Amino acid sequence: MSNNPTTGLMGTLDGVTVTPMPVEGDLLAPTPLAGVLVGYGRVSTREQNLARQQAALTAAGCAKCFFDKASGKNTDRPELAKVFEYIRPGDVLTVVSLDRLGRSLEDLIGIVGRLKRHGVGFQSLHEKLDTTTAGGMFVFHVFAALAEFLRTIIVANTNEGLAAARARGQRLGRPPAMTPEKVAYALQLLAEPNRTMTSIAKLLGVSRSTLYSALPNLVPTQRDNQAALQDR
Repeated sequence: MSNNPTTGLMGTLDGVTVTPMPVEGDLLAPTPLAGVLVGYGRVSTREQNLARQQAALTAAGCAKCFFDKASGKNTDRPELAKVFEYIRPGDVLTVVSLDRLGRSLEDLIGIVGRLKRHGVGFQSLHEKLDTTTAGGMFVFHVFAALAEFLRTIIVANTNEGLAAARARGQRLGRPPAMTPEKVAYALQLLAEPNRTMTSIAKLLGVSRSTLYSALPNLVPTQRDNQAALQDR
C-alpha cells in the first residue's frame, strides 16, 4: 500500500489534528497488518542523539521514520503531527520504547486506542508490544484497565482527603483575603478621623468591596464615595 504524506489520517490525537476514518470490527481484535511500518522516535532537548532509535526502527523494517527533539511533557511535537498525516489504515506505528510516544500511561493508551479505532496498528520494540497480534491487544487492554484502576484510586484518595479535612474543620480552597488580624487592623484605622475605606483598602491590599464584605455593618459614607470617584 502506497502512502501519501498529504493524505493520511486526520483528526485529533495527542493535541494533533487527525481526520477520523472509522473501521468496522471489534476493538478487542488485533489490527491486521496490510500496509507498512512507520517509525517514530523522540529525544529530549538535552539528549540530541537519535542514531540508536533510527537504527532500531530501520532494522525493524520501517519504510519511513519521523523524529522529534522535545520533552515528553511538551505537547508541541511537529514530527508526530506529520506521522498522523502520513499513516493510513493497515499501517503500523512503531516506536523503540513506549516512553518515546506517550507522556504518561493514560496518554499512551489514548493514542494507541485512537490508532486502533482508525485501523492503524502499534508496536513497541523494547516491550515487544504489538497490537497486530491477539497477545499484544490483550496486553494493551491490561494497560488500559490498570490506568483506569489507578485513576479511580487517585480520585477516591483525593475525595477521602477532602472529607477528612472538612471533618477537622479545615478550610479548603483559597485563603480569605481578610484575615482576623486584617479585620482588627481595619477597625483600628477606621477610628482615625481622616481615614477612608478606600485608603484602608489600599493599605491592606484588598478592594473596597472585599473590605465591606469583611465589615458588613459599615455603609459607604459620602467621604468614601468621593474618594472612590477621585481614584477613577
